[in-house]
Amino acid sequence: MSIYRDCIKRVLGFCIALVALICLSPLLLVVTVWLHFANKGAGAFFFQERPGKDGKIFKIIKFKTMTDERDSNGKLLPDAQRLTRVGRFVRSTSIDELPQLFNVLVGDMAIIGPRPLLVQYLPLYSAEQARRHEVRPGITGWAQCHGRNTLSWQEKFKLDVWYVDHCSFLTDLKVIFTTIKKVIVRDGISQNGQATMETFNGNN
Repeated sequence: MSIYRDCIKRVLGFCIALVALICLSPLLLVVTVWLHFANKGAGAFFFQERPGKDGKIFKIIKFKTMTDERDSNGKLLPDAQRLTRVGRFVRSTSIDELPQLFNVLVGDMAIIGPRPLLVQYLPLYSAEQARRHEVRPGITGWAQCHGRNTLSWQEKFKLDVWYVDHCSFLTDLKVIFTTIKKVIVRDGISQNGQATMETFNGNN
């Protein structure tokens, strides 16, 4: 048992999330109004089920950076076409992740941890890859410090499992400072040819 990982980390995360939400509330309000109009009636927030610690499903909350525009057959247009200029800015600065501080408050997420991915990926993981769910998912994580969305899925999962085995206060501090640096330079936002990252199919 790791005292930091299993006890202290949760208390620190709660305190940081609470203070951050209070301090950032003016920014969150402005962005909410901004996105409400930019998204053409699609709303400012995005809710989606994601697997958390031990695979438990929870609803993640993010700022919505895309419209709900569809083609003539009623199918959603590709992500790149629905991503607005405002949404692109909000995403590139990682502001879209800030509402997840509410997820941290209620205990579904941590500040630092493997990013929560789609529920549909759960049956595709190998036993080793599934170990990423041994800790709470995070707003940012070890993989985000080493390439973000430019990593292959295999590289990302290896880094996630490395974090599970090496979670510590010093590791989390390194993740925080590296994340701030990457946000400032807007590094690793998307893969080539993708608005974010390609879909995981169990082989890539």
